[in-house]
Amino acid sequence: MGRSKYKFHDRELSWLSFNARVLQEAEDPSVPLMERLKFLGIFSSNLDEFFRVRVPTVQKMADYGKKAIPMLGFDPNRTLKRIFQENIKLNKRFEKALSKIKNELKKEHIYFINEKELNDSQRAEVKDYFNETVLPALVPVMLSEKRDLPDLNGKAIYLAVRLSKTNEAGEEEVKYALVEVPTAVVSRFYVLAEKGKRYVILLDDIMRSCMHDIFNIFDFEIIEAYTIKLTRDAELDIEDDITSGIMEKLAVSLKNRKKGDPVRFVHDAEMPEDLKEFLIKRLKLQDNDVIVAGGRYHNSKDYIKFPKIGGAHLRYRELPQLLHGPLEENVSIFKTLREKDVLLSFPYHSYHYIIDLLREAAIDPEVESIKITVYRLVSKNSKIIHTLINAARNGKKVTVVVELKARFDEESNMNYADQLQDEGIKVIFGAQGLKVHTKLLLIKRRENGGIAHYAHIGTGNFHEGTANLYCDHSLLTSDKTITSEINNVFKFFKNNYRRFSFEHLLVAPFNSRRKFYELIDREIANAKAGKPAYMIIKLNNVQDDGIAVKLYEASEAGVKVDLIARSINNVVSEQSYSQNINSIGIVDRFLEHARILLFANGGDERVYIGSSDWMTRNLDRRVEVMTPIYDPTIKRELKTLLEFQLSDNTKARIWDSNLSNDYVKKDDKAVRAQLATYAYFRNQLRDFELVPAKDQTEESIKELDEILEKVVIPVSKEVLNDGE
Repeated sequence: MGRSKYKFHDRELSWLSFNARVLQEAEDPSVPLMERLKFLGIFSSNLDEFFRVRVPTVQKMADYGKKAIPMLGFDPNRTLKRIFQENIKLNKRFEKALSKIKNELKKEHIYFINEKELNDSQRAEVKDYFNETVLPALVPVMLSEKRDLPDLNGKAIYLAVRLSKTNEAGEEEVKYALVEVPTAVVSRFYVLAEKGKRYVILLDDIMRSCMHDIFNIFDFEIIEAYTIKLTRDAELDIEDDITSGIMEKLAVSLKNRKKGDPVRFVHDAEMPEDLKEFLIKRLKLQDNDVIVAGGRYHNSKDYIKFPKIGGAHLRYRELPQLLHGPLEENVSIFKTLREKDVLLSFPYHSYHYIIDLLREAAIDPEVESIKITVYRLVSKNSKIIHTLINAARNGKKVTVVVELKARFDEESNMNYADQLQDEGIKVIFGAQGLKVHTKLLLIKRRENGGIAHYAHIGTGNFHEGTANLYCDHSLLTSDKTITSEINNVFKFFKNNYRRFSFEHLLVAPFNSRRKFYELIDREIANAKAGKPAYMIIKLNNVQDDGIAVKLYEASEAGVKVDLIARSINNVVSEQSYSQNINSIGIVDRFLEHARILLFANGGDERVYIGSSDWMTRNLDRRVEVMTPIYDPTIKRELKTLLEFQLSDNTKARIWDSNLSNDYVKKDDKAVRAQLATYAYFRNQLRDFELVPAKDQTEESIKELDEILEKVVIPVSKEVLNDGE
């Protein structure tokens, strides 16, 4: 019957459903209050990026009109309408959740106040803080009908100011101004302490309370300030979503849009009409741009950095990062890897092992070269950057493959690239026409009269900051079948015209799509032959229609498909052709970021990890690497972690056909995959007679053990004993 019989979730609405799960965490009364505030910040930050990147892309598609529908496979105008409708619903839920959290914080003696609620002593303190800290960071701009508005920062918020007075003729004189709220250099929140209570006032309100000081050279009688936010097109190329052939057709009628065009204007609903109309006119907003009358405050992403006030019970209990038994047995990581492969799982394991590996390579006289791919050029004052520079200074040949087009990190990547080149490090700027998204490290070392290679293949970026929050896996190996093919990937980066065949690695855009199809087709054939046939697929995103069709075909053939998709999932469940597909998404205290694929393979299970999601861009227009797991212990470990996720009935939501985000139904005992995973790795350390983590007291270890004992680890004794 072909593809026409199948349904697919819309990509944008699927993603909005994911962000609604983030909002659910903020609404969940079992989540500590300060963590709920943080989830509101994450929700807001996610939505900002969505309107900067995805909405402009759909708008460009919609510009082409109805003729785009057959080429795109969906109606972009209909998608835009549904986006805006869903956005209104989510914003209402957001405001309700924030109001409820603030009310509950009052019970903890934490109060949010505005400039009108300050008492005399508080007003004096705020005034001093404004003069000493805030005022030097302000740059007021007077607006005029005769001049264009200054370019507004799409990440910032502004106070739109209306200044008025009555002249001698009895007429109202009005002027307008803009003042950026300088959250890049001043905290959004200021805390006033008084008699065991904490009062939180936002920077916006501090500025409102001192408006006459900002404009003291004028004699205006009334000065009013209203928050605005302008979201701009982040100018991601539409080619990232549709093929170049379609792009060429669309380009004929698509109007050229100025880089950074406004796509969403949010303003205080109390703003006077004359000020609002002035701003809309000067910003040149268009009919399909989103104009939202919102509340008094915007940029709620700042709640991610809310001050650490109140009792410890208002936050999640810290889970200290764990040691890794096999890596603690030897002083040299190279020695460990000569004996066995190692799997590191973050943020459960400490990221210092990756730094230690690079440090060892930097000073080891037998190491000749280090090659690494960097999608996001790591964190500020990065230890990874320092170790690479140290290696170069020690005479190692260091090559860094940098992706300059990493979203929102382009400027940072370029700055780091300059720094590396100044140190004599060879920097390769990606591959022509392809985005480099791999997470690879290759170390070349002289051993026993020959050459040995040590490699890292991961699911997450080389970023010690996000390693504290993102759930990722890193395979460390000296397996020649793997390292030789990774070496060929680096040869491709050096000479893009060279092509290599890969027998073990799944490398996009060369063989991964074909290999994924073959793996699914094998499950289909095995199901028809009565052999074991199942798949467990854990990814961030599933968006490629070709892959979705393959999964539908597998389901129809009787293959059991367990799909764990975090953000985007175009596979529609509860259809006649998807009865054997179970789809869930997990949102919890850590961000699920790992990509793990498990195939029954007729009883001889195959497991892969790596950088690639099942999106068209990852399969066809990016350099991605997935590696097979050959070590039987690591293979069992990954399967165990997948079982935790599939058994989660606390933080797992169902991907149903209506995207309703219903929680998986609880049994008698609650299962929470992330805590079960932490407990699992913690228990492993007992075999090595190691304390779980450094700098822990016996009391804190016992306290955490008691908490984790309540976590049900939903695997059989056979599975647990298998790893001993």
